[in-house]
Amino acid sequence: MLVPVNNQSSKQQRSAVAEMSNKRVDAPDDSPADLPHLEKLDSPTGSLPTASLSSLMEVENSVFNLSLAHEIVANRDFCFQPKSPPSDSLEGKVTEIVHRAFWDSLLEQLNSDPPNYNHAVILLQEVKTMLQSLLLPGHIRLKSQLDEVLDMELIQQEVAHGALDLHRLAGYIIYTMALLCAPVRDPEVRALRDLQHPVELLREIFRVLGLMKADMVNFTIQSLRPHLLQQAVQYERSKFQQILEKQPASLDNTTAWLQAATSQEALAVRAQPDSPSPDSQGPVSATAVLNRAYMRLLHWDPQDQKYPETMLMDRARLDALAQRLQILVLEASVLLLTDTQRGGVISSLPGFVGKLEQSVTALLEGSYSREADLKEALLGLAEIVLQQVNASLLSHGGEALPQKNQDLLRGQISDLWKQNNAVRTLIGERVQGFLQAMLQGGPNKRSPELSASLRHVSAELLELGTAFGRIVHFNRTVFGPFYAPILRKLLFPAGEAEAGEVSR
Repeated sequence: MLVPVNNQSSKQQRSAVAEMSNKRVDAPDDSPADLPHLEKLDSPTGSLPTASLSSLMEVENSVFNLSLAHEIVANRDFCFQPKSPPSDSLEGKVTEIVHRAFWDSLLEQLNSDPPNYNHAVILLQEVKTMLQSLLLPGHIRLKSQLDEVLDMELIQQEVAHGALDLHRLAGYIIYTMALLCAPVRDPEVRALRDLQHPVELLREIFRVLGLMKADMVNFTIQSLRPHLLQQAVQYERSKFQQILEKQPASLDNTTAWLQAATSQEALAVRAQPDSPSPDSQGPVSATAVLNRAYMRLLHWDPQDQKYPETMLMDRARLDALAQRLQILVLEASVLLLTDTQRGGVISSLPGFVGKLEQSVTALLEGSYSREADLKEALLGLAEIVLQQVNASLLSHGGEALPQKNQDLLRGQISDLWKQNNAVRTLIGERVQGFLQAMLQGGPNKRSPELSASLRHVSAELLELGTAFGRIVHFNRTVFGPFYAPILRKLLFPAGEAEAGEVSR
């Protein structure tokens, strides 16, 4: 008995994974699901720089495969979605026009006397191909039935004799789709049985088959994910090596990134109290340089396009963490300022901190990047904080803050928009120190202690630090062998020592 794709027995899953592990997993076709390919264009015969073009295509293919494998490993929720341009965009409008023209043409052919089935036969061939792509190795009987019912030679003979029954074939196609589809597609497949017009029916069949194809790709990804996790490091490292061999400049930005971190770490070492002298070079650790380089990514100027090549695949994740980090710094600053009123009594009021955190996050989300927006948001936040403080104090039998204290707190919160604000700077340094301590401790070490000023955001900060540490650990494991020679030249230009710790 056949079962839906995402509800296979463990034996069928093992069978599917065994077969698919030896095949490249391609993304679903970017073409719209309801517009089949009626023809394939031949390759151009003109004289092209085939060597350079071929090399470029190889690099692009390697980058795509590397990015795809990394996304599958790093993003547990990763899945393909059928491409659908916004309806109000130029692409969406053009797509709609092309779709309408195609299906109108098919309607005209089927309504002609006698009916012209040329395009309909091509559509049936594509339907057969799509159904075959959904079959698993164990679907031997179904494959045989599919070849028998959708026998293209027989269909051509039926067309020649005017005996083609599209509704009969469509009924079998819908029956087969119902056997192969995931449970989530059952309502859409059942709805196909109510369609009588052949053009509308074929169009909806293509649309639902496109969704089923995406379901199969996502099922395959989830099946292969445990295997990718086991081989991800070696795979990504070898793919990047291939890119580097084709494009030797693929580490230029990474080198500049590490060079800047090396200079900063050297200055930090010379500034330490136990440094022999301000001008001495002092020992600079390769690990400390790497950790400093990773920390810089959380404060990266979005206008700076020279992002290290080895971190590009995680840039979106790191940018999201950087945004959350800025919010946490401002949130902790507001809570610290509020906590100083009445000697910390306010923060001990039941439920107050939770309500205040929600207000801070809601008002500051998206406002941190531009000073003008942040300044305006903080002005509004100051008023809401004062309202919540006074309401909490009064509801617990206390008195509202004196006007003098209200004016002071309002001014302190409003001033947090300044980059050099003392409280914001202090909180930022402590958050920075906490994250650095997490990096130094490694992924399996106990989390460092949090200072009292960060206790209200401890859970969020620990979650952020864990996510950041996971990205850093994996990146260092993959690209350590590429970082080692760069750091060796930066830290030991005369070759007097090795930077072997980098690749461990």
